[in-house]
Amino acid sequence: MKIVLVGSGNVATAIALAFKAIEVEVAQIWSKQYQHALVLAKEVNAAAIKDLAEVDHTADFCIIAVKDDAILEIATQLKDFKGIVVHTSGAVNMEVFTSQMEEYGVLYPLQTFSKGRSIDFSIVPLCIEGNTSKTLKSISELANKLSSAVVEINSEKRKILHLAAVFACNFTNHLYALAAELLSANNLTFDLLKPLITETAAKVQGSALPQDVQTGPAIRNDRQTLQKQEALLAKEPQLLNLYQILSESIKKTQK
Repeated sequence: MKIVLVGSGNVATAIALAFKAIEVEVAQIWSKQYQHALVLAKEVNAAAIKDLAEVDHTADFCIIAVKDDAILEIATQLKDFKGIVVHTSGAVNMEVFTSQMEEYGVLYPLQTFSKGRSIDFSIVPLCIEGNTSKTLKSISELANKLSSAVVEINSEKRKILHLAAVFACNFTNHLYALAAELLSANNLTFDLLKPLITETAAKVQGSALPQDVQTGPAIRNDRQTLQKQEALLAKEPQLLNLYQILSESIKKTQK
């Protein structure tokens, strides 16, 4: 099996390394930043290419792992590809490929990736979709080489899943960043919060529903504490607004 990988960012890097680990050949890597393609290609013994016109059109798969807004533009340059083209986006409809190629689909890894941080790809949920049953079967076979958690999800449900992931991951991490800024401004270290973050995540893993393990002043409706904390944010209107919105949302989950 031969893979062409389009992209060199966090997702592309994780996928390339996962293929290397299971000895599936990544033959070529293209990136808008050629130097980045060279770096990743060296890691996985692939060839870096400068132009999409150099893509080996006889490869089995072309995996597009780039930002969402670039997928359609890249797809238009791969119309002659003979194999299966998939993208790795959670938010882009599979039909982005409709007018470009015959066999296409989605291979969406539901995980957060960062270069330089190793991850066990074999347990990453892979959400797959294909434009025909034959194509879906081929994508499934590829996905099952990478992970033991492969699930077929159509484009509409995948969009909801991705939205939920934004709340659970991206927004949560942003809240960590805001907390770190509050601490830093008062000569306190973010390290003090790390055990709390670890325990909160552990409780979610062991509970059927996150709201069952919710704690804090909002769920208890500790009005005095809520008012005092709002007062601390009086000079930070954006943070105050966010604090009030989230507190009200938490209150509504009370049983």
